[in-house]
Amino acid sequence: MQARQISVFLENRAGRLEEITGILAKEKINIRALSLADTSDFGILRLIVNDPDNAIAILRREHFTVRENEVITVEIEDHPGGLHDILSVLGRAGISIEYMYGFFERKNQDKALMVIRVESAAKAVKCLQDAGKHLLKAEEVYSL
Repeated sequence: MQARQISVFLENRAGRLEEITGILAKEKINIRALSLADTSDFGILRLIVNDPDNAIAILRREHFTVRENEVITVEIEDHPGGLHDILSVLGRAGISIEYMYGFFERKNQDKALMVIRVESAAKAVKCLQDAGKHLLKAEEVYSL
């Protein structure tokens, strides 16, 4: 129930993000979801792509600092309170969220998807499944 996310560390300078997207486009790697956070000196680009193994190898070959993490992708109702419902399940279980970001699925427009990094993925998966929430398998996320 977990997907592989790629984190790329970037210095804050014009064109650096464009460089990465160009490399991935040239290699026919499709970005499924992304988040970009920055500080004054560097940024962290978090990506879910259709081919994580190839993307990691390519970015490392191009001298980017790349790290891989396991994340959970959960489907939420796209209406007020949909996100709160998921967060309540995790909060009641005492699960701390490190970060999260959302995106939409093309096929099911009344649902949103949240990518969540937690301290205890196995516990989070169990709690969300016990609450009847739909978690996507890695293959589902990569093929969206």
